[in-house]
Amino acid sequence: MGVMLPADGSRRDHAVVIAGGGPTGLMLAGELALAGVDVAIVERRDTQELIGSRAGGLHARTIEVLDQRGIADRFLSQGQPSPSVGFHMIRLDISDFPTRHNYLLALRQNHIERILADWISGLQVPIYRGQDVTGFAQDDGGVDVELSDGQRLRTRYLVGCDGGRSVIRKAAGIEFAGQDPTMSWMIAEVEMVQEPAWGFRSDAYGIHAIGKIEEGGRIGVVLTERQLTIGGEPTLRDLSEALVAVYGTDYGVHNPTWLSRFTDMTRQAASYRDRRVLLGGDAAHVHPPMGGQGLNIGVQDAVNLGWKLAQVVKQISPESLLDSYHAERHPIAARVLRNAMAQVALRRMDARTKALNDIFAELLGMEEPRKRIAAEMSGLGVHYDLGEGHPLLGRRMPDLDLITANGPLRLFTLLHDARPVLLNLGEPGRLDIAPWADRVRQIDAGYAGAWKLPVLGTVAATDAVLIRPDGYVAWVGVGTQQGLMDALTTWFGPPAAAD
Repeated sequence: MGVMLPADGSRRDHAVVIAGGGPTGLMLAGELALAGVDVAIVERRDTQELIGSRAGGLHARTIEVLDQRGIADRFLSQGQPSPSVGFHMIRLDISDFPTRHNYLLALRQNHIERILADWISGLQVPIYRGQDVTGFAQDDGGVDVELSDGQRLRTRYLVGCDGGRSVIRKAAGIEFAGQDPTMSWMIAEVEMVQEPAWGFRSDAYGIHAIGKIEEGGRIGVVLTERQLTIGGEPTLRDLSEALVAVYGTDYGVHNPTWLSRFTDMTRQAASYRDRRVLLGGDAAHVHPPMGGQGLNIGVQDAVNLGWKLAQVVKQISPESLLDSYHAERHPIAARVLRNAMAQVALRRMDARTKALNDIFAELLGMEEPRKRIAAEMSGLGVHYDLGEGHPLLGRRMPDLDLITANGPLRLFTLLHDARPVLLNLGEPGRLDIAPWADRVRQIDAGYAGAWKLPVLGTVAATDAVLIRPDGYVAWVGVGTQQGLMDALTTWFGPPAAAD
């Protein structure tokens, strides 16, 4: 899969160019393609293959996002569901949360990327493989993008989804503020001659783990290093010596497919946008992988940005709509960075930290703290500040079982094509949104059940809801249309002029 650039040095035009074909870049490309936008990805790898399995799961909110696009089953058929999420070493049950996807799906990043790449291949998204973005220049009309082989692309918008060392972020001069590392870990996928001590082990330096990887009998190893080491990939000898130091033997470790190192550095872009350049995923925020949140919030960044960028490109909405991307997503990542730092703090092995661990375990055994932190780790607690009003406002719309004139319908199926929906649960035909009829799908339906949200529980019923393409509620009507026209204009552009 991919597209060859013209060899004569001529310029290719695309409405949006995405630097980086990892999960965030792939998801964003799919969102833009669904909206009919000409989008292309520039990816340094020659194929989608990933060395090492990397991130290990999809959280509940991410699975909901994929369900909204009608592709969740592609992932569910490949992964293993688990009813709990982790905070530090504490398991938090989410099986009682009001969502169809109240679980963590264990699925390695190489599979996640392959499935997303297959999806966008079906949407005819071109990928310029074996290429890096080496530089760009913005002007009032767009961005000139230079690729590593000397070719050039012209685009209206450039989105950096190119990882924590993002070339796009650095070239745009966007500050990447945060906390310097204090601890480091060695991570590897290997084979061993002897059977190792499976599971977790603690010592004076931290927590270590050895576990089975589902493919080919390979073994995953994570070791806390005795002193902070920054930069440079570890060698097999480094890994062997570290295993001996912790376990007294290296178990005959050999044939590594992946050796790497990560630290507890946490950083976040001061701004997710500089005029026509935007950032998503690890290019916008990096943190240690405790709780497995990085890939997930990157995919959710993409789904927040995609429809907004599409509307601006198609001149449906003013460019100022893009400001809401930073306003909504920056606080979400800031909270993830905070809880990642808290988890690292709990990994220190002195007596005071162990006492704090005991207190945390006790607190998280209680109902309300469990729900609050589990909702944060799973993404089910995400709430955008869209003003005062009904508790649904700014939260993910529940996947209701609706009754329509054409029979029963799951609400999420209305979002498969990434278009906004006005759901009318009152008298049919009572809401007139004719000036937005070409942009917003209006559905008359009935719903008889309770309205339940994670953390909040049961909330008051409503008779009309305006749902954004990302599944979040932009307006709630309870016996009135007040505010509907303003919400339509804010999120989906000014009313079309009458003929």
